[in-house]
Amino acid sequence: MLLSFSNNFNNKLFAATINEESETTGDKLIGGLLTADFDEGSCLSRYHKTFLYRKPSPYKPSEYLVSKLRSYEMLHKRCGPGTKAYKEATKHLSHDENYNASRSDGECRYVVWLADYGLGNRLLTLASVFLYALLTDRIILVDNRKDIGDLLCEPFPGTSWLLPLDFPLMKYTYGYNKNYPRCYGTMEENHSINSTSIPPHLYLHNLHDSRDSDKMFFCQKDQSLIDKVPWLIFRANVYFVPSLWFNPTFQAELTKLFPQKETVFHHLARYLFHPKNQVWDIVTKYYHDHLSKAEERLGIQIRVFRDQGGYYQHVMDQVISCTQREKLLPELSTQEESKVNVSNTPKLKAVLVTSLSPKYSKQLENMFSERSNVTGEIIEVYQPSGERYQQTDKKQHDQKALAEMFLLSLTDNIVTSSRSTFGYVAYSLGALKPWLLYLPNDLKAPDPPCVRSMSMEPCFLTPPTHGCDADTGTISGKVVPFVRYCEDIWGLKLYDEL
Repeated sequence: MLLSFSNNFNNKLFAATINEESETTGDKLIGGLLTADFDEGSCLSRYHKTFLYRKPSPYKPSEYLVSKLRSYEMLHKRCGPGTKAYKEATKHLSHDENYNASRSDGECRYVVWLADYGLGNRLLTLASVFLYALLTDRIILVDNRKDIGDLLCEPFPGTSWLLPLDFPLMKYTYGYNKNYPRCYGTMEENHSINSTSIPPHLYLHNLHDSRDSDKMFFCQKDQSLIDKVPWLIFRANVYFVPSLWFNPTFQAELTKLFPQKETVFHHLARYLFHPKNQVWDIVTKYYHDHLSKAEERLGIQIRVFRDQGGYYQHVMDQVISCTQREKLLPELSTQEESKVNVSNTPKLKAVLVTSLSPKYSKQLENMFSERSNVTGEIIEVYQPSGERYQQTDKKQHDQKALAEMFLLSLTDNIVTSSRSTFGYVAYSLGALKPWLLYLPNDLKAPDPPCVRSMSMEPCFLTPPTHGCDADTGTISGKVVPFVRYCEDIWGLKLYDEL
């Protein structure tokens, strides 16, 4: 069961450490990424997580990104829910075919993010849509009918990013798909949208089943039309940030925002995603009880797509093969070796396993408790939960999932499953370049079992097949040198050019 821990634990911890550490090691605003305009007690994770639980990130936000975020916060405060501008803007949300796109509706334009699929998908797409909002000077509003409001603190001071439940188009949300009359991809294919027939709202479909006509929304030609629409409804379950770099206008702005290209999600996640106090209590309590005393922490995230929550021996074999081959875990010793490798001060390594099945961690625990290893390290294995099957939209399940993503992000090295959005969030949040487990084939552990990623960015799992200029036939992985195919699966990923 999800344990609800008292805030007293955190309050005592911070009272004892903030004065000592904040001036020496703590940059609670993360190089200006965060604003100081929040009450600290209302969201304990916002200002304290970096220097109390994680090594300082070697990646610093650019001054341009910091400036852009402050400007965005002011815009959101002027245009957000409850403002006069928001009320005026919602008046135009009708199916009025006579909407005049050339008239002035003020400075406020909006993009509405619809919560869809599992928590990892949601966090990746939420960051993607927010970046799109930054690039296009739109206000992001977040669908709050699921549990985002129960998981994350508000990221913008003096306002809310939660979409009011009386939003005029909320009644259509379950009907947003490729057949929706104002789906941009469908309208583009039917030639039913042009500069003289701009609707008051458009639906953008960027799911795993998107067509190329849907995925081209970011291109300059398409943006020239979409930019005129005051309201965009966005449904996505993939991290589409890599494709934004195909637009030369966006690319110029993105390069200023993120000179280190593989830092996009890392910076956006640290800005946007701050677990609420109940979730942060779980993180801090578990960290101090199990991980804090270790000299080194290894995260292992296992997701089996073949069967939710199932245990497979070939997956276990693959995890062991990867971690031992990459020297993340020691090999077991023979009787002769165990007599030689005795250390007076053995190193303590904590292994944090996250999986729907509890059997993987149990197997690892048995393996290192029953026999000594060649390095003489003490290996302690922990697993916070084992839900056995995914329970998306159940509050307690999602709270535990968010807590485990953050716990994984606090490790020193990490191994994650290919295609797992849960793993993507964890390693990118923690500025970790992961070892990616290849997808098994035919119930056999692949050889090699894993590959070290050269980038900490998430993978865009279902990218467009080509760049914005379809006539050139340029495949999407070769449009620009820093957007290339992922190491472990067909998809696109951002890499620093060098």
